[in-house]
Amino acid sequence: MYCVSQRVLLTCHKLFSYCGKNMGVKLYTLDWSPPVRATMMACDIFDVPFEKIEVNLMKKEHLTPEYLEKNPLHTIPVLEDDDFILFDSHAIMIYLAETYAKDDSWYPKDIKKRALVNQKLFFDTSILFPRIRAVTYPIMVEGSKIIEQKKIDAILEAFGFVEEFLSRTTYIAADHITIADVAALSTMTALEIIVPVAAEKFPKTFAWLTKLKEQPYCKKHNEPGATWLSNIIAKCLAS
Repeated sequence: MYCVSQRVLLTCHKLFSYCGKNMGVKLYTLDWSPPVRATMMACDIFDVPFEKIEVNLMKKEHLTPEYLEKNPLHTIPVLEDDDFILFDSHAIMIYLAETYAKDDSWYPKDIKKRALVNQKLFFDTSILFPRIRAVTYPIMVEGSKIIEQKKIDAILEAFGFVEEFLSRTTYIAADHITIADVAALSTMTALEIIVPVAAEKFPKTFAWLTKLKEQPYCKKHNEPGATWLSNIIAKCLAS
């Protein structure tokens, strides 16, 4: 009979636990959605394999009883990690960072540093995303063929806010990249479909966007969906 030390057993338990954590998650998606793209990028960044389950909004799959059981708000994305279900892209990104990140640089443990990241996540929720939805919803759902000047002005104002943030720190919330940048990136690449980010007017924002677009996780999980969204908008406006 072999004698196994308590230290060996503990080490094995930790290894199995770590491996189990990275077996993968389920992510309910639709690629042209900026929040979805942000969560897919986060999975890539934190090396979390995910099963991609596409939700067809046109077929109202987000309104089925099964989906509403997961998310009564019937929004995308939704994450399933074993028996844990979470909706809202920012909540999902925080969960992924807390659970799977190898260090806390993407979502700091320091209370003040974390507060600044949260602040910019809320900025994405309250300023950036509503300004793209104010344009896309009338076009894609209500059949509108015009984009009012006031909505263009609102987008330009949002770009000005981002430019101001980037005049204070290298990235949106700190001098290093955080999940706030990933969230804002997905939304900004939707907003620039409507109003391109002019390098001469918003030089720091243009440089920040250009740098992030070159990242492998952006090219893989953000670029295709942003292109898809651009094509949808163009088709709706032209039809």
